[in-house]
Amino acid sequence: MTDPVKHFVLDTNVLLHSPAALESFKENHVVIPIDVIEELDRFKSRPGELGANARECIRMLDKLRESGELTEGVPLNDEGGTLRIDLKSLCLLERGLSSDIPDHRIISVAYRLKSEGHKVVFVSKDMNLRIKSDVLGVETEDFLRQKVSFDSLSTGWREVTIKDAAIDKFYKQKHITVDEQEQALSPYEGVLFRSEEVPKRTALGVHISDGKVELVERGNEPCFGIQPRNLQQRLALELLLRKDVHLVALIGKAGTGKTLLAIVAGLQLLLNEEQFETLLISRPIMPLGKDLGFLPGSVAEKLEPWMKPIFDNLQFVLRSKGRNPVEAKKKVNELLESGAIEMEPLTYIRGRSIHHQYLIIDECQNLTPHEVKTIISRAGHGTKIILTGDPYQIDNPYLDSESNGLSFVCERMKNLPLSGHVVLQKTERSKLASLAADYL
Repeated sequence: MTDPVKHFVLDTNVLLHSPAALESFKENHVVIPIDVIEELDRFKSRPGELGANARECIRMLDKLRESGELTEGVPLNDEGGTLRIDLKSLCLLERGLSSDIPDHRIISVAYRLKSEGHKVVFVSKDMNLRIKSDVLGVETEDFLRQKVSFDSLSTGWREVTIKDAAIDKFYKQKHITVDEQEQALSPYEGVLFRSEEVPKRTALGVHISDGKVELVERGNEPCFGIQPRNLQQRLALELLLRKDVHLVALIGKAGTGKTLLAIVAGLQLLLNEEQFETLLISRPIMPLGKDLGFLPGSVAEKLEPWMKPIFDNLQFVLRSKGRNPVEAKKKVNELLESGAIEMEPLTYIRGRSIHHQYLIIDECQNLTPHEVKTIISRAGHGTKIILTGDPYQIDNPYLDSESNGLSFVCERMKNLPLSGHVVLQKTERSKLASLAADYL
């Protein structure tokens, strides 16, 4: 007879993604193959989020050890859930899986439990391992606790049809009140009002709260020499420049202007309006050279290859102010040397309290929800955080468009005050870039 309670066999990458996975299966049994413990041990000394998560998991398992024999099973919660470390594995050579590969030994634990009559689910963030598990006839799934539906993610704005006279009133008073419940508006969601009588006539606003929509003004004007080119860019610039919005997320494919708009608004607020002490820019150090130690020179010199896109945008903005390329590059260097602009790897942000700074985190699609939470929780008094990224261009092998930190933040915080997001849809970099983004 099949055990009605499920046995969830966890892969190492699930625990490295989120230590909270241990406590996410309610009344069911969590099974940790011994090879997972070995892999956690190898990761525990690594810098960054992976090492921190490995150490946290080991601490949690050590704490659970006090409740009983881990190989027999110890209680996880009040709902009847247990955790057990499994020491047995099978040799599945006849199934094409060699026993000298840890991943194969981990899968074999799930396969053996299923063969013994248990209802087993193998949980892994490794797509290839999920395929192998499925081929063996073992039910398999991704870790879904921190996933959102990217296809149904709000674009950050909506269209509402009203009377033409109401649009006149909106432009005159610079605000209007709508039925918040009828429209189901979120805080700082954009609203494009369209005239019933003259459909080509529109007005763009931002919903603040309780149905009050304020007219977009700053987003319509050039900022630091850069003119927004479409509706989404206008709305994004408005959110970036508003003092009452403390967290802005910009999602969009290559060339939609995410990073450029974030930098433009930051320079405006830092240099022209003196709202912040520093413009701090950071991005994940992903693929090909994660370890900065492999690069020669100081931290700044090590970072330069990774921050090149930021330098490109800074120079482009400063050239729009009438400077030639040499002058623009010189001005960028001056801003860096004076400390007005700082660039840091995300590793150095952990543990900091960041006050009175305009913080841009670029390429956020390569961060886990826990990593983004860690960054946002660094915000001190007077700090504004900008998250940018493209969830369809992910380099992290264990993330996708639905499980990355950028998508997660947009979905979880869409109904909360102080934050807003915009999905930028039109590529404005060049006609060639637009074609590449759409067809390649």
